Amino acid sequence: MSELTKELMELVWGTKSSPGLSDTIFCRWTQGFVFSESEGSALEQFEGGPCAVIAPVQAFLLKKLLFSSEKSSWRDCSEEEQKELLCHTLCDILESACCDHSGSYCLVSWLRGKTTEETASISGSPAESSCQVEHSSALAVEELGFERFHALIQKRSFRSLPELKDAVLDQYSMWGNKFGVLLFLYSVLLTKGIENIKNEIEDASEPLIDPVYGHGSQSLINLLLTGHAVSNVWDGDRECSGMKLLGIHEQAAVGFLTLMEALRYCKVGSYLKSPKFPIWIVGSETHLTVFFAKDLALVAPEAPSEQARRVFQTYDPEDNGFIPDSLLEDVMKALDLVSDPEYINLMKNKLDPEGLGIILLGPFLQEFFPDQLEEILRRATCLLVSIGYGQEDKGDRSRQTQPEALRELTGSQACHYRAPVVQNLLLSTTTMD
Repeated sequence: MSELTKELMELVWGTKSSPGLSDTIFCRWTQGFVFSESEGSALEQFEGGPCAVIAPVQAFLLKKLLFSSEKSSWRDCSEEEQKELLCHTLCDILESACCDHSGSYCLVSWLRGKTTEETASISGSPAESSCQVEHSSALAVEELGFERFHALIQKRSFRSLPELKDAVLDQYSMWGNKFGVLLFLYSVLLTKGIENIKNEIEDASEPLIDPVYGHGSQSLINLLLTGHAVSNVWDGDRECSGMKLLGIHEQAAVGFLTLMEALRYCKVGSYLKSPKFPIWIVGSETHLTVFFAKDLALVAPEAPSEQARRVFQTYDPEDNGFIPDSLLEDVMKALDLVSDPEYINLMKNKLDPEGLGIILLGPFLQEFFPDQLEEILRRATCLLVSIGYGQEDKGDRSRQTQPEALRELTGSQACHYRAPVVQNLLLSTTTMD
């Protein structure tokens, strides 16, 4: 087994201190990308864990289907349409992960029926080499252990996007076999580069897949959504006790919402709350699913009040809801508001009448953007893709993200989701079962 393979295993799974537990978690991740028989554009999940990969793929697949396709019905997809959608989606995510868009892409595949000595190392196999890969179905009964699987994987490199797209299409059956999700995950990681990922992760010793519960980390989710394996979901970088904490640096194509924010465990920034397309991954304590709409009005350009909130919060890294009055001038300059010294002092006295030396976010927005805060935006039809488990005993748990759960998700005053998103999460949600 090559050093690169060992590095990849450690990055994903961590140090394998308990073989039995790791094998259990590994088995839960051994599935392919399988389309639902009842919903032609919905992907299925069979065990807990791989939703960290399946949900982002589902989200980008819907983006392709809804906004780049002339197809009238998104519910019905033929096998050929499913093939094209999935392969284009995988290529889009790989392209996003390509570091600095250098044009170097990797695909990881596996060889069945070969001995370790006969198998090409993951450290290099040219794209033009002939690889006879036998494929199993997503529910194949054959068991391939953790160590054996990693001894049978190989990497293929591509220098151009057209070459990558051809290879992804050629290997379509591999993405549906029982290791399709893992092979795609490894392809993304090697395309990004292990060192690049370690440089972005807050704690490089923490594996991308939790060794106890088997869920994917936020770094893994962010990598698939944005191409960057940062550990945080706020806008921009923050300083904390001399440590630089990396966040999201630009508006994402697909968004992210989480119940953890309502519980005040994290703060999701506007770059993820207000993505380019009205598609969001919604996270609970144990599962990820996909919420989407066909109405682009939900992701209209950032309003001045939203920009003001985002800028204000960059000067409030601890999310206290206020800033020292000494920073008011900087905030107003950043927003291109009048920043003459006399006017700044006038605003300090008005926004801080008690002389506490702080400026609260609410009064600041009310002072400069009163009309926009009162605006009532119209409703739109939104839909929820519930990525459910195949087993009957887990069906209820996988479909718990109903309007009641979404009301809990968005009900906290700590969550400043954009008004139309909140309205439609609560009022016009349907599910794909």
